[in-house]
Amino acid sequence: MILNWKVGGMLLGLVFFAAVLLVKPIGVSTQFVILDAIVADVVSSDFITQTDEGYTSTNAYMAKSNGKYAKSAANPLNYSFVFVLAMAAGAFLSARLRGGVDLVERTAPAIWRENYGDTPMKRYAVAFLGGIVVLYGARLAGGCTSGHMMSGMMQTALSGYIFAAGAFAAAIPTAMLIYKKG
Repeated sequence: MILNWKVGGMLLGLVFFAAVLLVKPIGVSTQFVILDAIVADVVSSDFITQTDEGYTSTNAYMAKSNGKYAKSAANPLNYSFVFVLAMAAGAFLSARLRGGVDLVERTAPAIWRENYGDTPMKRYAVAFLGGIVVLYGARLAGGCTSGHMMSGMMQTALSGYIFAAGAFAAAIPTAMLIYKKG
């Protein structure tokens, strides 16, 4: 069963609405920082420590906001971290239900093939590098598109609309530059 983009968009909107209404706005980029802290604490057991006042870290970023991030890393089975794990599990389940993913696939989108050829490793490398750049930018901005744009706009926050305008103002010329052909 393949859902069209309209149904998928409606379902995504309902998930965001339910999250804002019942729990809290969705944002995921911070959870990559939390994952890094979990790994750092495994490597260096004094990275996160529990004090009488709560949690703290030898890392200033993790210790800020009264150790909020340090606490999340020390106790990762919380809504936000489990939500990110569920996103990965959901993507895996969706791929399996649609017949799986051929890791040696030769089915790059036509616009990619027209501009860069049909080399899967090059495509994966560019996607990975793009992911790093987007995550770095999300951390610089203090949040990701799901937090700033989608959750922000759902809450009618002016910053959400400004972020959306900025994201599209940067994305459209970038796509035109990258995909000159097609």
